[in-house]
Amino acid sequence: MLTINSITVRLGGRVILDKASASIPPRGRVGLVGRNGAGKSTLMKALIGQIEPDDGSIDVPRRARLGYIAQDAPAGDATPFETVLAADVERADLLIELEQDPAPERLADIHERLLAIDAYSAPARAARILVGLGFDEAMQQRPLDDFSGGWKMRVALAALLFSAPDVLLLDEPSNHLDLEATLWLENFLKTYPATILIISHERDLLNNVVDNILHLQGGKLTLYPGGYDSFEQQRAARAAQLEAAQAAQEAQRAKLADYVARNSARASTAKQAQSRAKMLAKMQPVAAMIEDPEMRFAFPDPDQLRPPLVTLDLAAVGYEAEKPILRRLNLRIDPEDRLALLGRNGNGKTTLARLLAGQLPPMEGGMNSSSKLRIGYFTQYQVEELAGDATPYDHMSRAMEGRTPEQVRAQLGRFGFSGDKALTDVRQLSGGERARLALALVTRDAPHVLILDEPTNHLDVDAREALVQALNDFQGAVILISHDRHMVELTADRLVLVDGGTATEYDGSMADYIDFVLGRNQPPADSKGQDKPGRPRPSGNNWREQTRRLRKDIAAAEKAMGQLQQECAAIDDVLADPAKASGPLASLSIGELGQRRVALVAELEEQEARWLELSEQLEELQ
Repeated sequence: MLTINSITVRLGGRVILDKASASIPPRGRVGLVGRNGAGKSTLMKALIGQIEPDDGSIDVPRRARLGYIAQDAPAGDATPFETVLAADVERADLLIELEQDPAPERLADIHERLLAIDAYSAPARAARILVGLGFDEAMQQRPLDDFSGGWKMRVALAALLFSAPDVLLLDEPSNHLDLEATLWLENFLKTYPATILIISHERDLLNNVVDNILHLQGGKLTLYPGGYDSFEQQRAARAAQLEAAQAAQEAQRAKLADYVARNSARASTAKQAQSRAKMLAKMQPVAAMIEDPEMRFAFPDPDQLRPPLVTLDLAAVGYEAEKPILRRLNLRIDPEDRLALLGRNGNGKTTLARLLAGQLPPMEGGMNSSSKLRIGYFTQYQVEELAGDATPYDHMSRAMEGRTPEQVRAQLGRFGFSGDKALTDVRQLSGGERARLALALVTRDAPHVLILDEPTNHLDVDAREALVQALNDFQGAVILISHDRHMVELTADRLVLVDGGTATEYDGSMADYIDFVLGRNQPPADSKGQDKPGRPRPSGNNWREQTRRLRKDIAAAEKAMGQLQQECAAIDDVLADPAKASGPLASLSIGELGQRRVALVAELEEQEARWLELSEQLEELQ
């Protein structure tokens, strides 16, 4: 059992972990969660000995090997395959010793140990892990220095998994992975035969892999049984219990204080009053659950343009003349479209995004868009390139040159940078806050099309949920590249598969695509090579027109519901306090207000029924 005994860690004079305690059972699969900046990575570093706790201790099972990815990515002339094999230090040492012609008795011991650790199947295991993380056979034999930092971190992850430590510590392992590699990793971890402690903000991974959630908040650790959804339910129930306990205690405090106030001056009751005053002084307040600051995303809505916004007609795109990466691209983007680009890293998803964003010209074919079209394009590079010695207000002021300070503040406020937060140096912001700032910058001009390339890498679970809500509320088109399938499922209504040097609409659902990647539930192909059987789907412009009309009707219903709810709330305010009556409501009697409210509620129910019916139609069409 891995035990954390009341540890305290201070960094820069600030308490990060405050007498935190937890026990991780043998072979437990634990997801470590908490808001960005809560101290999750600090706890990991304390577990592996990189940080010495100021107080408390950490007990690791005797002879247990802890595995953790170093911050520095591997580099050099070694290949990914060689690097992964070298991660099994004992095997490597034994093979070196074997080449040195050991004595006969030692030779037998070496061979026996090599058999015991399954050393002869190691090359096959290493290759399987690398393939799962996206390295084909040719990539496995290239020097590490040929790869980008993200691919090098994949090699580091492969080496860690291959070394099979007794306690596997993973800090956001999917950050450098595409969806396909994330699915492979999830399946690998499901069958891992040792203890796992994983920091992750991937809701699906936390639900499918772990059996406990370790929540870090306010420097304290709390262990919850079950996956992430179960954790949220338990936490909500705990919050309700604490709220009820607080209310009961406040009522008791008020009762005692009232008794003391009324009876302290009377000789006959002074003694009892004094006793109750002591009870009041000794009463320990029920600790409220810490409320994290609100996580905000609110994309400004663009002005309306006539569809289509962008069309590709047999277009080709690439980086070198006469060497296109993608060909035969036929795509149409309309207002309020929601596209997700699927496919392994390296297949051309980012290249297609850059073409749509206008950063790359088409090499062949045609690309047409409105002259008034504005596009907001988010990438991780923008997060990394933010100036550390500038504030969010500095960045936004430069980007919105000529705008008033109020307009700059308003855009920052949409993304949670209000008050002093807007004047904090970027270097002091968490990764999630920097990502929010980058999103605020790319949407400052209310783009008609928002292209997001892996927007969730630095966002915690709550921030991702807020981003999903903001994208669904956004009135423009969205093109999404993300390995977070929860976000894709809740946001996208069109899937585009980038594979084989082109991009085509994927007619199945996200669940179908996951099954396809994992090789599950695949129907046998018929002799004509037809698609798998399923619900017929309108094709081409007919399908787009139907989905566009349904989205427009749904938006109208949502707007009507919002107006009706506001009118009901205004009437409720007047009924509670007639002095608040203003406008048309001021001329209505109490009886007329009640009648008006009944009519509004009936109309609201009709709109809700219409919204539900339209939403079901859209879901069936998709």
